[in-house]
Amino acid sequence: MFVLGIDSSTQSAKAVVAEAETGRVVAEGKAQHPAGTEVDPWSWWTAAREAVEQAAAASPGPIEAVSVAGQQHGMVALDARGEPVRDALLWNDTRSAPQARALVERHGADGLAARTGLVPVASFTLTKLAWLAEHEPHHADRVDRVLLPHDWLTWLFAGRPERACTDRGDASGTGYFDPATGSWLPDLLSEAMGGRTPRLPEVLDPAGSAGRGTGFAPLEGAVLAAGTGDNMAGALGIGAGPGDVVVSLGTSGTAFAVAEQPCADESGQVAGFCDATGRYLPLVCTLNAARVLSAAATMLGTDLAGLDRLALEAAPGAGGLTLLPYLEGERTPDLPDATGTLTGMRGANTTPENLARAAVEGMLCGLADGIDALRRVGVEVRRVLLIGGASESAAVRAIAPSLFGVPVEIPEHAEYVALGAAKQAAWAASGAAEPPEWELRSERCPETTAHQGDAVRHAYRTARQLVHGF
Repeated sequence: MFVLGIDSSTQSAKAVVAEAETGRVVAEGKAQHPAGTEVDPWSWWTAAREAVEQAAAASPGPIEAVSVAGQQHGMVALDARGEPVRDALLWNDTRSAPQARALVERHGADGLAARTGLVPVASFTLTKLAWLAEHEPHHADRVDRVLLPHDWLTWLFAGRPERACTDRGDASGTGYFDPATGSWLPDLLSEAMGGRTPRLPEVLDPAGSAGRGTGFAPLEGAVLAAGTGDNMAGALGIGAGPGDVVVSLGTSGTAFAVAEQPCADESGQVAGFCDATGRYLPLVCTLNAARVLSAAATMLGTDLAGLDRLALEAAPGAGGLTLLPYLEGERTPDLPDATGTLTGMRGANTTPENLARAAVEGMLCGLADGIDALRRVGVEVRRVLLIGGASESAAVRAIAPSLFGVPVEIPEHAEYVALGAAKQAAWAASGAAEPPEWELRSERCPETTAHQGDAVRHAYRTARQLVHGF
């Protein structure tokens, strides 16, 4: 049996066809998404269809089940006809920072963390809906239903039925969902929207079904799994277990682990998400990861391979240069209006090699802080599994172990979000109690001297204190 997983990310739609029994990928497809922090949701539908058509055309057999994993938090607000009332606001849109602060002031960080597992920042759906109600009330008045990006695509693949569906994982990133009970919190949503009460999707069990594919030939009749958020699918695809922390270096950077109990961190550093299996997924997210390396390469007039070469020619600590990599504002720490800052510049150390090294170290220090935050909420950290586009960087692989302080392994290259969605599809089609186990191989990064990483992280904390006061 062949199953299909879709990764509808910020940048593109990716589709993989896999054998349900083994997870072996037999076909793939990809289509680009438009850039920006607000996007017409129909563009995701166009890209998803294109990616699926490519993958299905190369598949050795029909697709029996499909699941969509989508970028978290995106606000898809629909009118009574099922049409978007405006472009979707994405997770990396920071305009709702004032609404996030207002929610915290009204309810308290501890109260919101206890109820929702989150302390609102501009990334979350709740704050975006509050912004919509305040700044575009004419659009807010028309909202009949609120979906997330993966919900929207699943609903379209199902033929736009009356019932829309989601899962615990993606729902737990909205800010109006209780991870401990698995229930929506409509009072918080209504408050944020000025008394309006839009409909919300049904929350399915992890192996539940949203129906069957309708109206799109490659998926006609296929079982539609619940789908989930991209981070939840990544954890499922990579098979993360106790003691594993997954660090994903894509457009954003994330550090997350599977846990048996819900997490409520009133500092707001750790988001207390649910995962895609019925467990929990404490997660730390930074807005700036792979883009830091791309920006540094552009600044230095080179490509990513050239950045690697330069960074590895510099000594640990980059000659005293430290980069705070908040190029697009930041989510963790909560600095939506911040910009990148390079400190410690002197005539002798401002070299291309040191600049390249500072970019890599700065990006990784932000994720190392995230791993420490997971430890503070009780997560055991025995190893880091490093995935995402920037994990292919030779400099990242060489530097990460000293900054993370534990062994770092690079799983074999795969589209783990799409693969996790495919695994969920296989699970939904099988009716089994647990998802299938698919074997994956990994490569351990060379270990480095721990004290070098300690010095780099101390310099990073000093720079952050100097610039931002904490």
